[in-house]
Amino acid sequence: MTKFKSPVPLKLLSLCLLSWITLIRCNREKEPAVTSVAAQTYLDEVVGLMKSNSINRKTIDWTVFKAKVDAQARGAQTIADTYPAIQLGLTLLGDNHSMYYATTGTTIYGNRTVSCTDITPLTGTIYKGIGYVKVTTFNGGGSDATKFAQAIQDAIKAADGDSIIGWIVDLRGNLGGNMWPMVAGVGPLLGEGVCGYFIDPDGNASPWSYQGGSSSLSNAEITKVGSVYTVRKAGSKVAVLTDQATASSGEAVAIAFKGRPNTRSFGKATCGLSTANVTNKLSDGALLNLSQSTMANRSKQAYGSSVPVDEVVAADKVMAEATSWLLQ
Repeated sequence: MTKFKSPVPLKLLSLCLLSWITLIRCNREKEPAVTSVAAQTYLDEVVGLMKSNSINRKTIDWTVFKAKVDAQARGAQTIADTYPAIQLGLTLLGDNHSMYYATTGTTIYGNRTVSCTDITPLTGTIYKGIGYVKVTTFNGGGSDATKFAQAIQDAIKAADGDSIIGWIVDLRGNLGGNMWPMVAGVGPLLGEGVCGYFIDPDGNASPWSYQGGSSSLSNAEITKVGSVYTVRKAGSKVAVLTDQATASSGEAVAIAFKGRPNTRSFGKATCGLSTANVTNKLSDGALLNLSQSTMANRSKQAYGSSVPVDEVVAADKVMAEATSWLLQ
């Protein structure tokens, strides 16, 4: 019986077969992963809200925007898998202020081009004829907001007297939060009436104001103190202090004082988050906080970035300079 002799050595044949199998595996690994329907649907919801509400919605190329976000999410199977794509979307919005709150408690920000940090503010000795009010970061709402606003008005009342010739409103280190109790709190020094606006991309202006112990948006009361205080000398000088760690709602308060007679600001320009955020609830319960309008002063001068000071002063001299001006 004649034995069949293969023209290709068995070792070589096995090697070729192994190489062929490896090549198939490599090609399969190179194939793009498919995003699940659930993940893509969720991402479409997020991008849809951004497209409809972003402060920069009129200047963004949404076709390019969505292509980049979808590419970042390629292969995502769960909502959590879309987080890197959501972060990219927040970055591409270009407002530095929008954010996403996941149901897990995770907060996602875009890559910011601003820094809201500064050295610890120095207060020092306060001249006896000057009233001093510190307005800090505050993120609460409801009854806590009322208490916060009342505490500021109570501090103004405690500092006020016949000998007071002017006031210092210290916003240094105020990173923001809820602006409404802040405005209601400093209301006795702001004076009554419109003190700022939110201006949307279509040019619509919504006024915010202080009246009778209340802060309001478009005449809708938001925060009201229980015991309203009126300063003894209306129209007294007010020196407003800001630094690079004054941000968001802290900037709103700084803007509220812009255009007030007998008012001057000292220190450094603010962080640059002077835009108004609106919270949008997503289908899974997560929150998408989007910048939707620009803060403007009582003359409708829009900001949207850093709020400048009238006098740039080093941190160790800002109290002295503000006091000197108040005493003039």
